[in-house]
Amino acid sequence: MRALVDLLMPPNCPGCGMEDAVLCEACRAPLFRRRREPPGVPLGMPTSLPPGLLQLEWCAAYSGPVRAALHALKYRGERRLVEPLADALAERWQATGRGGDVLTWVPVHASRLRNRGFDQAELLARRTGALLGMPVVRCLERSRRTDAQHALGQTERMSNTGAAFVAAPAISRELVGRWPVVVDDIVTTGATLGGCAAALLDAGVVGVSALATARDR
Repeated sequence: MRALVDLLMPPNCPGCGMEDAVLCEACRAPLFRRRREPPGVPLGMPTSLPPGLLQLEWCAAYSGPVRAALHALKYRGERRLVEPLADALAERWQATGRGGDVLTWVPVHASRLRNRGFDQAELLARRTGALLGMPVVRCLERSRRTDAQHALGQTERMSNTGAAFVAAPAISRELVGRWPVVVDDIVTTGATLGGCAAALLDAGVVGVSALATARDR
């Protein structure tokens, strides 16, 4: 099926436009730039963790080909990009992750899922979990729709995501004593991840970590 899709709709690299490349080698390189960096926050980046998180890891800065790839996945539905993006997520967590026994993701609101047809964070989490050999479970639900974060200032982002997440009722009892790792595509202020962590901690988890493809300065 994938070969047929590639034949009928050959991919173009979102970073440079190269034909027949989901993400060419040159544009893939920035995605793996942090592969040899130690865990934690490098100089020049915000130092504080979002509230409730024990660890936050990400693969690259939200710029250039990485930004183009995430936009192509999120807004143009180029799901073939899940593979290289999740490869980077799995490699980063394998090198720097501490703790964590289940992967989950930052869910989109049900109305946005209907319009888009997929949840990009879920696709990334499921592929990453398969690569790491970790279970992937839907632990969170979005209790209300929020505005797009990129259009808001820092204070507005914090209030926008404020109690927007709850532990999924079907799984909430099974979360007690677990240590979920929340996967997302982009981290900006960390307000969204902080909201996810609050919901999971309320459900009785022992800790919450997070893993993202990119972080915006």
